[in-house]
Amino acid sequence: MDELLEQFLIEGPEQVQQAGEALLALEGRPDDAALVDQAFRAIHTLKGSVGLFDLPAMGQVLHVAEDLLGAWRDGRQALSRGAMDALIAATGQTERWLGVLAATGGGLPADADAVAADLVSRLSRALDGDAPVPAAVQATHIDTAWIEALFRDRDLDPARHSMVTALRYVPDAGCYFRGEDPIALTRAVPDLLALRISRRDAAALVAAQAHDLGAYDPYACDLVVELLSAAPPEAVRGPFRFVPDQIQLLSWSPSPSPSVPVPSPALAEGPRSLRVEAGRIDALAQLVDELVVAKNALSDLAGQMADGLAPQAAAQILGDRQAALDRLVGRLHRTVMGIRLVPILPLLRRFPRVVRETATALGKEVDLAVDGQDVQVDKAIVEGLFEPLTHLLRNAVDHGIEPAAERAAAGKPARALISLVARREGDHVVIDVADDGRGMDPARIRRAAAARGLLPDRMLDALTDDQVLDLVFRPGFSTAEAVTDLSGRGVGMDAVRAAVGRLGGSVGISSASGQGTTVRLVLPLNLVLTKVMVVAVAGERYGIPMDGIVETARVDPDRIRPIRAGRAFVLRDTPVPLLSLAALLGLPEEAPVDGGPCRAVVARVGGDLVAVEVGAFVGRRDVVLRPLTGLLSAMPGLLGTTLLGDGHVLMILDVPGLIAAAPGDTAPVGQGMP
Repeated sequence: MDELLEQFLIEGPEQVQQAGEALLALEGRPDDAALVDQAFRAIHTLKGSVGLFDLPAMGQVLHVAEDLLGAWRDGRQALSRGAMDALIAATGQTERWLGVLAATGGGLPADADAVAADLVSRLSRALDGDAPVPAAVQATHIDTAWIEALFRDRDLDPARHSMVTALRYVPDAGCYFRGEDPIALTRAVPDLLALRISRRDAAALVAAQAHDLGAYDPYACDLVVELLSAAPPEAVRGPFRFVPDQIQLLSWSPSPSPSVPVPSPALAEGPRSLRVEAGRIDALAQLVDELVVAKNALSDLAGQMADGLAPQAAAQILGDRQAALDRLVGRLHRTVMGIRLVPILPLLRRFPRVVRETATALGKEVDLAVDGQDVQVDKAIVEGLFEPLTHLLRNAVDHGIEPAAERAAAGKPARALISLVARREGDHVVIDVADDGRGMDPARIRRAAAARGLLPDRMLDALTDDQVLDLVFRPGFSTAEAVTDLSGRGVGMDAVRAAVGRLGGSVGISSASGQGTTVRLVLPLNLVLTKVMVVAVAGERYGIPMDGIVETARVDPDRIRPIRAGRAFVLRDTPVPLLSLAALLGLPEEAPVDGGPCRAVVARVGGDLVAVEVGAFVGRRDVVLRPLTGLLSAMPGLLGTTLLGDGHVLMILDVPGLIAAAPGDTAPVGQGMP
C-alpha cells in the first residue's frame, strides 16, 4: 500500500473521532466556541488529507461539512438539530468509508457517489435552506454537459481522442490573497486539447459588461476553468495537488458509455500498523542482543562437547544455559506483549455517535457514558470488539430502553442512560454494557424459547431465571415481535458470543425487571501466548485454556450416577453434570482403563459447574494461539490452533461454546439433579 495512504488511514480515524466527540459534546454545550473550533479543525484537516487521493465523494461531503461548521464558528448561523444530525451522519459515513479503504486497499464502494450526493444535499439545506448544491461539490458523474460541449466546440476527433482527461477548476474566492494564480496552474497542464475560462456568476458578468464596477469585486476570484487534456489523470492532477477540493477530475470517452470518476490506483492488501513508543523498541533491541549472546553460548557448548566434554558436565552446563534462555524468552514475551498493548478508550469513544444515531432512528433520548481510562489490551482484541459492542449497544437502545411515555409512567427520567465501562482484572479486561431500561422478563424468554423449540418443556421449567437469560445467546433466539433494520432478525446475541469467543473471551448477562440489563464481556489482555491443559481423547490431543478450567478431577465409577439422559457426580456437596468430550466432538467413546477413575475437566458454563470427561491429562503448555480463518472461523467450540514442539497441530477448544452447540437433550444445565 502507498505509504501516504497508509499514514492517512492511521490519522484519518483519529480526526473523525475528534470531530464526532466535539459534535456530540456541542449538543449539551451549544455555545462552547472551543468545541466548534475543534470540530472545524478536524474536518478541515480531513478534507485536506482526502484531497491528496482520488476520493471525490468523501471530499465533497467534507467540503460542505467544513462550510457549515465555518458558518457556526463565524457566528453566521446558529446551531440546529437538523444541521447537527447532518454533520454527525457525515462523520459516521466518513468513518465507514475509511474502514472500507483500510479493508480493501482500493477505492470507495460503488454507491459512494449516491451516498455523497444525499449527504451533501442534507448539509447544504442546513447551510443555505433549500439552496441547490454548489457546483463545486456536485457528484462528478452528474455534470458532463460541459465536457461534451468542449469536445464538440473544439471539433476534436473521436478516433484520435477516444479517451481524454476532463478537469473543472473552481478556484476559491480568496485565492488571490494566498498568492495562488489559477491561470498559472492551468498553463501547467500538459497536452492541453481544449480550454474554456468563464465567470462563475452570470449576473456579475452582465454588470461588468455594463461598466457597473460597484457590482464587481476585482479582489475576489470568480473564475471557472474547464479543460480537456490528452495526458493521464495523474499528470493533469499534478498542478492542482494543493487545491484538490476545488477540482473535478474525470476520465471521459466520447463513446456512448457513461463517464466515470477516475479510480484510485490498484493498491495492495489493506494496512495493519501499530504506533509504538521508541523506548519499547529499544528494550526489544536489547533483548535481541542478549538472545544472540545466549545462542552463541549454546554454540560454544556444542564445540566443547565435540572436543570431548564429559556428558555429566555438558548436561549441567546445558541446564544452566537453558534456564537463562527461558528467562530471556519470558522477558521477550512480556516486551512484545507491551508493544501490542493499545488503549481501549479510543475504541469506546467511537460509540456515542452509534448510540445517538440508533436512538434518533427509534425516536428515543439516550446518553452513553464511557469509561476505560488507562486500560490497555492487545491490538487484536480492540480490532475484534467493534462489531459485538455495536450490536450490544444497538440492542440496548432498541430492546432495553423503554419509550419516553413508559419511562415516565415508571418514574424514570425521559432521557435514558447506557454505560460502557472497561476495567482490568488481573490478566483480563472486563467490559460492561449496562442500561437503565425495562430489564429482561424471564417468563417472556421461556415462552419464546418454547415457541422456537430450543429446549424441551421439562428442561425449560427446570431452569433458574439466570439460566433462562443465557438462552438469548442461543442461535436463532429472539423475542422481537417485529423485524426492524436494527434487530428482530433472529441473529445477533449468538454472533456476539461467537465473536467474543474467537477472541478467547466469554459473555454473560444479568438483569433486574424494571431496573435494566448488564452484559459483561471478559477477555484476555493479549492473544499471543495462552496457557492450556492438553488432554487426550480417542487417540487425539486437544487443548483447553487454563483460564476456563475451575479444576481437574478423578472420579471413581461408583460416584457417577445416571440422571435422566445423562450422568452426574457430587463434587464437595455440589451435583455436577458429567459430559463426554468424545461425544461432544463426535468421536468414539473410550472406557477407563481397568475400570479406573474417570478423568474430568471441571468448567463453569452459564454460572454452573460442568465436568467434561477426557481420556487422559497430557500436561500444561504455554502456546501461541492462532485464530481460525476461513470456514472454520464460524465453527462453534473452537478457539484456534497452535503448533506443538513435535510438529503436530493442536486444536484449542472453547468448552462453553462446545457445550452450547450440543443438541438440546445433552445440555448439562438445569437437568433437575437432586
